[in-house]
This record gives sequence, structure tokens and C-alpha cells, in this order.
Amino acid sequence: MLKIKNLSFSYNQNQEEKQALKNINLTIEQGEFVGVIGPSGAGKSTFTMALNGIVPHFYNSGAFYGMVYVEGQDTVEVSCSELSKTVGSVLQDPDTQIVTSKVEDEIAFALENKGLERREIEERITESLELCGISSLRYRQTTELSGGQMQRVAIAAALAERPKVLVLDEPTSELDPIGSMLIFETLQKLNKEHGMTIIIVEQKVMLLSQYCNRLMVMKEGRFLLDGPTKQILEEYKKLEELGINCPRIVKLVACLKEAGLYKGDMPTNIEETCSILASL
Repeated sequence: MLKIKNLSFSYNQNQEEKQALKNINLTIEQGEFVGVIGPSGAGKSTFTMALNGIVPHFYNSGAFYGMVYVEGQDTVEVSCSELSKTVGSVLQDPDTQIVTSKVEDEIAFALENKGLERREIEERITESLELCGISSLRYRQTTELSGGQMQRVAIAAALAERPKVLVLDEPTSELDPIGSMLIFETLQKLNKEHGMTIIIVEQKVMLLSQYCNRLMVMKEGRFLLDGPTKQILEEYKKLEELGINCPRIVKLVACLKEAGLYKGDMPTNIEETCSILASL
């Protein structure tokens, strides 16, 4: 679905400018649920913008090297509007993404710009609202919504375009634990029931470990770790060296491993941790 070859990028042509991305090579298969973590300034947001073509199309004064392929399409050669048919994007702050005053209009906005028939627009609005569990918000004013509701509207608007890939940049940064979990449950449903490829930048490692099947760890424009979630959590010492706060269940089981009481896989959720403790 996504293939990146020798990707490097800096925001201007100055040779001394620090590169936001440095020689990245990776592949993301259809149907993966990928979490991206790393310290502030690691290049995570720039990475997401390289997947939907914002980099380099809207930062064309920068220095872009390498290739990014989305379902075989070179993002340099294809416009952002064309790429949006495959890649949907949700920004960190929904206020910067929502452009209309009414929820229904927000979801219809991109569809109308693409010239879809009114009947199909209606069907897509209904479908995306149901997928996100916010059908009751259809006729609400966007200014009346909470942060969590706004974020779900932004996701619904992206889903209405029926992308094969959904890229999200810290969508739960302003949400409480319950709101964050609801966002991840929605994403899990899209991934499992609709086969959508999900790539999410997030600081809440506990949520990523519970829902993602692959974790990628960035620092200074590079991916230092990349693999199945359980495998990456085994690298808890490296994660903490990078300033990433590991989930408490990982810290607990790490203590058991270091004491020689447990030798199995690292758990990714509370239920697995309880089973480990019960077995001891």
C-alpha cells in the first residue's frame, strides 16, 4: 500500500538546514494498524505529510529526496487532490481542519468539491457518521461540539471520501482517557471490519500497544525501531532512553522478567497482564 525509498526532506534548500526526515526506507502493507511514536521534534508530523503529498507539494521550497509510493503512485507526480482518493488525513487540531459551521456540511464539503451526485453524498454522510458513532451530531453546529466530538467529525469527514489509508497526527492530544479510547475503538473497527490501513502518530503508548499491530519509533528524522508491537515493547529500556514513557504494565512485567519470574512475551493490554500474574 505504501512504499518509501531513501526519503529525506528539509524545509528549505539550505545545505546546513537540519533534515526533518533522513534516508527513510520502509513498506506498509494493506490492512496494517501502525503506531508512530517518538520525542518532540523527531519528524513524526513531517512523515505523515509525506504520505499524503503535503510534503513536497505544499513545501516546494524545501529539499525533497527519494520516493514515496501510495498504491504504486509516486507522490511527487500525483496531486494532493488525487492522492486524497486513497489517503485520508486527520490533523492534530481539528479546529484547523473543520471549515464549515455545521457537521453535515463539513462531511459534504470535500464530496461536493469532487462533483459527486447529491444522492451519493447523502449516502456517504450517513455511512461515515454511523461508522464514527456520531449520527446524533449530524445537524449540530461545529462550534457547539466538544474536542472529542470535533475530532470524530474530522475523522468522519475523512472517511466520507472512502480512503484506503487513514493517516492521523495525534488525534487524541486534547482528549480525556475515555474520549481517547473511543477514537481508538473507532479506528480498530475501520481496520478490522473494513480493511482500512491506519497510520497514527500518538504519544499515548498504552493505547498504541493495545490497538496497533506494529510500532515505529522515530528520533531525529529516522526510524530507530520498527516491528510487531510486542517486539518493540521488549525494547522498553531503549524506549525510556528516548524519553518515551512506557505503559505501567510493561514496567511491571519488565520487573518480573528481570527477577527471573517470567520469560514469555510482553503483554499489550491489562487482560494479558492479569493472565501473566494469575499464572505466577
